[in-house]
Amino acid sequence: MAQEQAAQQNPVLLHELAGDVSAERIESDIETLVGFGTRHTLSETESDTRGIGAARRWIKAEFDRISAECGGCLEVFYVSDFVEGEERIPERTEVVSVVALQRGTLDPDRMVFMAGDIDSRVSDPMNATDDSPGANDNASGVAGVIEAARVLSKHEFAGTIGYLALSGEEQGLFGGKIVAQHALDNNWRVKAVLNNDMIGNIEGVDGVIDNSTARVFSEGTRAVETEEEARTRRFTGGEVDSPSRNLARYIDRMADDYIPNLDIMMIYRLDRFGRGGHHRPFNAVGIPGVRIMETHENYNRQHQDLRTEDGIEYGDVLEGVDFDYARKLTSLNVVTLAGMAGAPPIPSGVELEGAVQPSTTISWTRPEGRQAANLAGYKVHWRLTAEPQWQWSRYVGDVDSFTLENVVIDNYFFGVSAVSEDGYETPVVFPGAAGSFGE
Repeated sequence: MAQEQAAQQNPVLLHELAGDVSAERIESDIETLVGFGTRHTLSETESDTRGIGAARRWIKAEFDRISAECGGCLEVFYVSDFVEGEERIPERTEVVSVVALQRGTLDPDRMVFMAGDIDSRVSDPMNATDDSPGANDNASGVAGVIEAARVLSKHEFAGTIGYLALSGEEQGLFGGKIVAQHALDNNWRVKAVLNNDMIGNIEGVDGVIDNSTARVFSEGTRAVETEEEARTRRFTGGEVDSPSRNLARYIDRMADDYIPNLDIMMIYRLDRFGRGGHHRPFNAVGIPGVRIMETHENYNRQHQDLRTEDGIEYGDVLEGVDFDYARKLTSLNVVTLAGMAGAPPIPSGVELEGAVQPSTTISWTRPEGRQAANLAGYKVHWRLTAEPQWQWSRYVGDVDSFTLENVVIDNYFFGVSAVSEDGYETPVVFPGAAGSFGE
């Protein structure tokens, strides 16, 4: 009974982690990144003070310093490849991202990532020489990633946490494509990518000032869905229950439980209309991922030459960043990463039965061995089909199936989550291929 009670309690550590994130450190990191003048993907790489080469070396040095402070707990390295013949990268260019892995103690190949973009740009996407501060887009995201590493590296988790500073985003999402392929080539079981792209602006071009909401964009059906899987989904549901979308629901719940004065707007769309971000290359190969960002954008500060016209100041400069808001969204990432990394393996093999019956049975595959050493049991969840968030749940213990008596399968959507002995819980997994986070 004591273990069951512990498994159903929110971990106290998550509240502490949210409070450990520092707006001052984030501000300092954003100032440093802005100080490199431009971080355009095609910019200077030899200078120690200007260009993307200097920026990525500084980021790696910061990860190395953080690792030294935790006794070498981070594996820090570059992931790169050459790109050429593209519209925005016509000449052969090495696109280099920085990766730091904080290996899990029980299940090191199960990973959750937080990502931000190193590169910046002005009005002309090919202008690699003019000053391009990129304070909010996206020094804010990279600073958040570095700060998350500082906070989380002081603790150990069952699964691995990855901190990614990706390059080549403005030129065609190339850094994400390269790292996603690297993950597949190395058999990393990546369960979540939290792409942070612009987490520091609270003053929208629409005149609204808002520091209490954030948006989370997520894909509906999986990009890798087969025709057979699509036919099954047509009859059983799952259009709004991809792993990415249930990751978004998980983030929404984490905000409610751990981040004061922050409400999540879940956007049922892969990204902003007609635009893209660095979670997309991961989605494209079947890795769950979402975009976390501010709610009210200021287009005068995005992709703009530094200038003043008709009394309007254009450009992505430090004055457009609210550092406490960036802290708040970084805290959201921190508790989400810790929650997922601290949890047992995400349920797999989830299936549903109950046609022409008064009750519904949900089943799943229970993991074995060291990766399941912290597993306490499972929760089953259900909701009305038109509701955005899971409404009801029941802790059912360490079993591999459960029957909800007198809950008719036709009227609800169902899912299952795994819970650790100390209360960490996974996202909810919708049955079948439509909701699978993979093995």
